[in-house]
Amino acid sequence: MVNYAVIGAGFGGLTAAQLLRKSDPDASITLIAPKPEFVYYPSLIWVPTKLRKAEDLVIPLDHFLVANRIDFHPGAVSGLDQGGRSVVTDQGEVTNDGLIIASGGRFIRKLPGIENAIVPCSGTAEAQQIHDRLHAMMESGGGTIAMGFGGNPKEPSGVRGGPIFEFLFGIDTYLRQQNKRDQFKLVFFSPAPKPGIRMGEKAVARLLGEMSKRGIETHLGHKMKAFEDGQVVTEGGAFSADLILFMPGLTGPAWVQDSGLPLSPGGMVQADMRCKIEGWEKTYVVGDTGSYAGGPDWMPKQAHMADLQAKAAVQNLTAELAGQSADNTFRVELICIVDTLSSGTMVYRDTKRNLQFPMSVFGHWSKRWFEHHYLKAFR
Repeated sequence: MVNYAVIGAGFGGLTAAQLLRKSDPDASITLIAPKPEFVYYPSLIWVPTKLRKAEDLVIPLDHFLVANRIDFHPGAVSGLDQGGRSVVTDQGEVTNDGLIIASGGRFIRKLPGIENAIVPCSGTAEAQQIHDRLHAMMESGGGTIAMGFGGNPKEPSGVRGGPIFEFLFGIDTYLRQQNKRDQFKLVFFSPAPKPGIRMGEKAVARLLGEMSKRGIETHLGHKMKAFEDGQVVTEGGAFSADLILFMPGLTGPAWVQDSGLPLSPGGMVQADMRCKIEGWEKTYVVGDTGSYAGGPDWMPKQAHMADLQAKAAVQNLTAELAGQSADNTFRVELICIVDTLSSGTMVYRDTKRNLQFPMSVFGHWSKRWFEHHYLKAFR
């Protein structure tokens, strides 16, 4: 009987574990994570505007684990041993015949004064904090909210800006619904002159046009210097803000830094388009943990990509263990719905096409339908 281990209970890890079970009904599969729960990060954008409660987005994995006959090891990973055949955690070691790493990424919190900003997609606590701060401002007469994102200068793919656009447009819509918009100034900032360029030139133009239409100010193309209490400081000048939301660039999880795994310049686990980790047998990486050589420069960090990578990793790992050719590569595909709370625009991109659909109520309800559909497997 083959013994698999999967690190991480996010999109990539759960998809990998589920596909391993489908591929090998008799295998032993162990999922390793601090808690047996799944946080549905895409819907954190709706917590500040009361469309979702933070606790609604934390899904216990009891049903998923039983339905897929997956063992759970509650532990924080600290390293690997025996060439990847043993995963070291604070609750003991987990041995395996094949390993898939899906630990997720980590926000780079090195900017001076980063504690003066809220990093929105860190988790449910931060989403709730934004909710509380926003509503306190609404009760006290308004103010200025600044929202922006940065990248990892050593890792072109280490950027996730989409959720900031959704927090921005969603909060704008919510304030209008509550007849409070005139009490607030909204400012979008980014060191990138063309924020969201991974979605394509047309998407950038449409997003900036939407900001202009909504009266949202922009501060673009200036390197970030610091956050101060009540102020965003860039090389192009500083501006005041009563509430700052900022998504820094991504790097790999802390535990991989001293693991002996090959790392990219940006601190992510280096892999190829098969999700295979260079120099490590029967060891693969998926999702935000990895840096994948050979892909296009616009390759995104998003849940959909993690699912596609998990599929390739499972195919290759099972083939490698069977002594077969392990040469399946993952499809590079960006599918993103930028939600505004009342409408949404879908952006699609692959190696041949780059499409953007008009802003409509259908986009918003599509995102809500996908949430319901995706979470059915866990509930």
